[in-house]
Amino acid sequence: MSIATNYRKIREEIPPEVIVVLAGKMRTVEEIEEVLEAGATDIGENYVQEAEQMYQALGAKAAEVNWHMIGHLQTNKINKALEIFDVIQTVDSLERARAIDSRADRAGKGVIPVYIEINIGSEESKAGIKPEEHEPFEEYMVQLVRDISALEHLRVEGLMTMGPRFGDPGNSRPFFRRTKELFETIKGLDIPGVNMKHLSMGMTNSYRVAIEEGSNMVRIGTAIFGARDSCARP
Repeated sequence: MSIATNYRKIREEIPPEVIVVLAGKMRTVEEIEEVLEAGATDIGENYVQEAEQMYQALGAKAAEVNWHMIGHLQTNKINKALEIFDVIQTVDSLERARAIDSRADRAGKGVIPVYIEINIGSEESKAGIKPEEHEPFEEYMVQLVRDISALEHLRVEGLMTMGPRFGDPGNSRPFFRRTKELFETIKGLDIPGVNMKHLSMGMTNSYRVAIEEGSNMVRIGTAIFGARDSCARP
């Protein structure tokens, strides 16, 4: 099936309120253009340099898309990221949040929506806040959200997690469930300056389970574009 057909199929099978973020890592301009023509509205990029290249290549179309930073954001890339991304999904510490806030202030930016990235499985190979390092985790996360909400240029709008990858996606269920429970806890506190509306979890191998467990934003690449060509983009 074509990329456009793949996207439309996924879009039809999941609830309309669930946002599909295209995982654009190493995809070509032609691939992205095809899925945008099929109705996609959100692009996620892992690297600032790749995002900049894609943004420029799309020309006027770039301004019609919501851009999500879904990879680890290095401090020296924050200024450029603020020129491209509409939301940063990978804030993983108060220090990172403060760095983004200070650079947004210098750049004269308004309020930047951010999600807090949780490494819900506490996996060494993945970025994000590890629950096992911050127990009691719920208390730690609530305080972190309160601290970030005090920053002038950032607004916490959700949580993001990958969840451990299993051969059977159903094994991810308890990890997604725990993230959803934390999301609801923070949302229920009505912290000033916080608007908890997006729970970003679930990828190609797990998005169906993630949606069943409460995700309203999924990040999908392979199921739409097919296997990644490692030489497609520098």
